[in-house]
Amino acid sequence: MSVQVEALEKNMAKITVEVPEDKVEAAIQQAYLKQKSRIRIPGFRKGKVPRKMIERMYGPDVFYEDAANQLIRDNWGPAADECEVDIVSRPLIDIVQIEAGKPFIFTAEVAVKPEVKLGTYRGITVAKADVEVTDEEVDQVIEHEREQNARSVVVEDRGIENGDTAVIDFEGFLDGAAFEGGKAEKHPLEIGSHSFVDTFEEQLIGHHSGDEVEVHVTFPEEYHDEAVAGKPATFAVKIHEVRTKELPELDDEFAEDVSEFDTLEEYRQDVRRQLEEKAAEEIRRVKENEAVGKVVELSEMEIPEAMIDTQVEVMVDDFAQRIQSQGLGFDQYMQLSGLTVDKLKEQMRPEAVTRIERSLVLEQIVKEEGIETTDEELAAEIDKMMLPYGMQQAQKLKEQMSEEDKESIRRDYALQKAADLVVEAAVEAEEIEE
Repeated sequence: MSVQVEALEKNMAKITVEVPEDKVEAAIQQAYLKQKSRIRIPGFRKGKVPRKMIERMYGPDVFYEDAANQLIRDNWGPAADECEVDIVSRPLIDIVQIEAGKPFIFTAEVAVKPEVKLGTYRGITVAKADVEVTDEEVDQVIEHEREQNARSVVVEDRGIENGDTAVIDFEGFLDGAAFEGGKAEKHPLEIGSHSFVDTFEEQLIGHHSGDEVEVHVTFPEEYHDEAVAGKPATFAVKIHEVRTKELPELDDEFAEDVSEFDTLEEYRQDVRRQLEEKAAEEIRRVKENEAVGKVVELSEMEIPEAMIDTQVEVMVDDFAQRIQSQGLGFDQYMQLSGLTVDKLKEQMRPEAVTRIERSLVLEQIVKEEGIETTDEELAAEIDKMMLPYGMQQAQKLKEQMSEEDKESIRRDYALQKAADLVVEAAVEAEEIEE
């Protein structure tokens, strides 16, 4: 195999790959073996038609497409490694020549990592921010914990109040006729959650378990079900049960139940500490984004469009996987959201550019500062990544980790060290002039 590189404008390159004719012949033969069982010619048993006969009937190029695809799969990776070009996009492949008895030639147009003319990255001015956690914020966390530990108790001596949960049967009617999807039994409805349309929940307030109530609502014009959108409806509701939350007393016993502390005051202090750590981390993240963003503004680079396109595609793939992990198909999500893939890519493009710029700048700082990730740092980072897993699973994942995976972790860790350098060297100012 021979590989030639031609530099193009705007950080693009054309890589020409030539594969020897013996490998071409092997690929054509493999394509024949793969397809022969599907080709029928009178006088021959299924799967027994000679290659020459098939080529005579359907043309000598009958197996070229499969052979070309196989040759590209087998040779593009090694060619990309051999050409010593820092490729940052998916290749745009063009077949130049495929013919039995001749070398296979194809070209790949790719984006090349652009050079970065780094601006000032030490002494960047960023806005000053202080960590301040209020008593109200501490109270909110503790109150949320009380809510999480509340008991649900049946109410029999009063009507429904806001915040209660009513267990109901309901059936909806439009002009006296029941409509599809408007019926349920023993449905728990939290009053005040606004999970039902219009004033449905409010109309249950004051009623008791055992009551049968007629509820009148109007569906919103933009309601997802066009059959009922914008129309008035009546619901026949039967209240089976009314439940309310019984919060635990806010005392030392509560603190013992929900934490490792013996007193409420100790628990409050720990909540404050955690909030302060969280706030400090958020401030540090904002400071890093601001500082690195300013370094990007002070630097020069020409990002090829193909590099941006590839980053966008990666982001779309990641987004689709997150959607699917939540139990919703990507196509279904796109339909419900009214988005198209092109529109989603358009929305993601600015963030893709930001990620590329940030990565390129930090990589250049890594080079200029000679930043490295030591073996000890790599091992510690891998251990940190394995914390959510049990010991046996973590060990198995470590054993399955490839050298490429480890190099990726080394790179990301070095980039974070570069970002830390920028932040630590930054100067805080009370007010930043725009």
